[in-house]
Amino acid sequence: MRQVAFYGKGGIGKSTTQQNTAAALASMGYRLMVVGCDPKADCTRLLLRGVRQPSVLDTLRDFGPDNVQLERVVVQGYGGIKCVESGGPEPGVGCGGRGVITAIQTLEALGAYKDNLDYVFYDVLGDVVCGGFAMPIREGYAEEIYIVCSGEYMALFAANNICKGIKKFAERGYARLGGLICNSRLVENEQALVEEFARRLNTKMIHFIPRSKDVQRAEINKKTVIDYDPNLPQAQEYRELARKIDENDEFTIPTPITQEELEDLMREYGIVD
Repeated sequence: MRQVAFYGKGGIGKSTTQQNTAAALASMGYRLMVVGCDPKADCTRLLLRGVRQPSVLDTLRDFGPDNVQLERVVVQGYGGIKCVESGGPEPGVGCGGRGVITAIQTLEALGAYKDNLDYVFYDVLGDVVCGGFAMPIREGYAEEIYIVCSGEYMALFAANNICKGIKKFAERGYARLGGLICNSRLVENEQALVEEFARRLNTKMIHFIPRSKDVQRAEINKKTVIDYDPNLPQAQEYRELARKIDENDEFTIPTPITQEELEDLMREYGIVD
């Protein structure tokens, strides 16, 4: 069983990329569980065709820790994918990252990881500033990390910060970086920029996802692209990304760069004057 975490700046399309990749792997015959680690509990929405499932934290609050059953918190989605949402505290109360810790510990106690799975995906909120959101890495659940980014400055800035967190944990023998996934925003020289950025981080751009309105059309219909229309060119892009992840055996400890180096890189590729 391979355990994979997806990180990236908020709003970069991380959850969309993760769900479409999961759907692609499921369509290839793999068995998956997706654990949404975002308090908004929307990391499995497309896999469940818009259905909002009860989160682990909500279920614990409603039924108590002694009455939570696996079928209450695990819902089957597209391609038989097992979908879980960690959830979060009530607005203004508590730590969102704590929900990730509680959810994963609950899943483990309920035997979710004993199922016959090929992959477990963790869809993790934003940066790794909060220790709770770093939990899948820190506790050894996520063995492979993929960072979703674009050629925009703040997306690369966030990716670089995430690499600082990965480096800290990787040096202790934990997770490794599997690569960057560029979710295109039509930035000038975007593919070349992200490839060079990846090289400097001691990793690779594992795939460049072109921008397509078909992604938005599928989302409006509450589906992944493959579920919406498996014959679309964008569906093939996600299949290719899934294939590359499945075949990837190059995992590294990243080498984050300084903010000045990142700014120089952006100027070199004509992004910043």
